[in-house]
Amino acid sequence: MEHSNHLRQFDTLKGIALPALSPINHSLLALFTLTWFVPVSLAQTPSSAGLLPSAQASPPPSQSELVQAEKNWRLAVQQNPTDANAFATLGFVLSKEEKYQEAITAYKKAITLNPKLPGVQLNLGLAEFKLGRFDEAVRALSAALAADPSSFQARTLLGMSYYGAKRFEQAVKHLKVAAESDPANLQLHQVLAQSCLWAKQYSCALEEFRKIQEQDPDSVASHILTAEALDGLGQTEEAIAEFQAAAKAAPREPNVHFGIGYLYWKKHKYSEAKAAMQEELAINPANPQALAYLGDIAMKENEPGKAFPLLEKAVKLKNDLPIAYLDMGAILASQKKNSEALAALQRAERLDPSQPEAHYRMAKIYRQMGNTAAAEKEFAKVRELHEKDQGDIVHQMSDSPPPLKP
Repeated sequence: MEHSNHLRQFDTLKGIALPALSPINHSLLALFTLTWFVPVSLAQTPSSAGLLPSAQASPPPSQSELVQAEKNWRLAVQQNPTDANAFATLGFVLSKEEKYQEAITAYKKAITLNPKLPGVQLNLGLAEFKLGRFDEAVRALSAALAADPSSFQARTLLGMSYYGAKRFEQAVKHLKVAAESDPANLQLHQVLAQSCLWAKQYSCALEEFRKIQEQDPDSVASHILTAEALDGLGQTEEAIAEFQAAAKAAPREPNVHFGIGYLYWKKHKYSEAKAAMQEELAINPANPQALAYLGDIAMKENEPGKAFPLLEKAVKLKNDLPIAYLDMGAILASQKKNSEALAALQRAERLDPSQPEAHYRMAKIYRQMGNTAAAEKEFAKVRELHEKDQGDIVHQMSDSPPPLKP
């Protein structure tokens, strides 16, 4: 069986980084969460350490003031080792100095001494977030939100911590509420939109991306992400139009033409896909995904001699491209190089066990080799996987969402 309509194509390519897609790559948290630490009055001395820091805004402290404050509050906890407020304040000062691990230790001590001390779980969660320890942040922020369900800070941070932990359904739940409370916050809507996208809640993602486009209509990123949401909803033609709008706004933006090409490839419009992939390579000649798909198109055009060098180059640049190994295996099998073909096909299957075509091709080779048992095992796997859906563009463009950088 060749690359046909009878088996879904082996198309789960991953790892393309979206081009400067959203300000969350520049850290949403850097913009406003540091102010969420309960502010401390640096005028406080160990004699006043029994008081919680003031919650009123104050000018940012200087480095010298922070150093002196740390000395004061370290002395305070030495003199008052059972004073939860003193440990909470020391944690705040250490956080302002970006000594997050030491701050976490101080916050945990405060919580041990007084589990109901207001604000400390929130500050602990933010410190954990700043260290990129999202699961730990979720635990602290869940406690903070339970203590104060109306806290915008706790809910937003909790949603973003779920996003960082790749627990997207939970992220959507909390970020939706937060975004409703701050509808003009473009970055918050972007994190929500990404969460919806990766949770495969495509209608939610599309709604959020439309809101982003209303605020920033020239955003290439919003066109790309809207295209991904539309593809998830099965609206491929509309997705192509969004990618084309992105290409019009930024003709040399990396990966945009690949997105167009992939969606045409998915619709079996191979001449259009080929043109788009070639445009992508004109911008970035070392784009492994574009090389791999051009190789696959050459296979479909019955030109294995053109296909193999493209596929080889693709896997040298990026060795986790299932479609490239699948096609290389097919070419090697046609050349009766069964051992090499099986090695390539097994690599393709390991990269994506859910795809049937690698199993089908291995079954054919085993049958030709007289290994009936192995052939039947692979055919059985083909039948099991036969009805699975094609991959969406989200997982073609990237194997993970844009990262939060605390």
